Amino acid sequence: MAVQVAVCGPARCGEQEWDLAHELGRLLAERGAVVICGGHGGVMAAVAAGARSLDGLVVGVLPGADRTGAGPDLSVAIATGMGQARNAVIVHSGDAVVVVGGSWGTLSELALAMRRGGVPVVQLGDGWRPVDAEGRDLPGVACARTPAEALDLTGLWS
Repeated sequence: MAVQVAVCGPARCGEQEWDLAHELGRLLAERGAVVICGGHGGVMAAVAAGARSLDGLVVGVLPGADRTGAGPDLSVAIATGMGQARNAVIVHSGDAVVVVGGSWGTLSELALAMRRGGVPVVQLGDGWRPVDAEGRDLPGVACARTPAEALDLTGLWS
């Protein structure tokens, strides 16, 4: 079975997040991984476009009850009718979770991934940095500056 990587990020993103997610998708496709994302715009569209540029497989897990609004670069669109609860499906489907950028939905995915446990969780670029009461980074979330470093930190290809 192919490696599956959940990629989470906001539906609206800036150029830097877009570029990081696009390159991440391209690298995942190059490694033969299946990309799992939320299936809409922003980081989700960027990672899908990057993966599809190398004929990668991209699964979008949509919040709505139908495929309306599904991104054009998805290979498969799964309509859940679950709203934001679909975030749990996304993070539980990956052998690793990579978070690009930050929004409230992205924070929920990061939290769900950490609560899930047992898989690597990587924050790529700027975004949510969970800290304790003294401002120290919480253990468990690896931080990467580049898409290649993010994939190395997953340990899936060592």
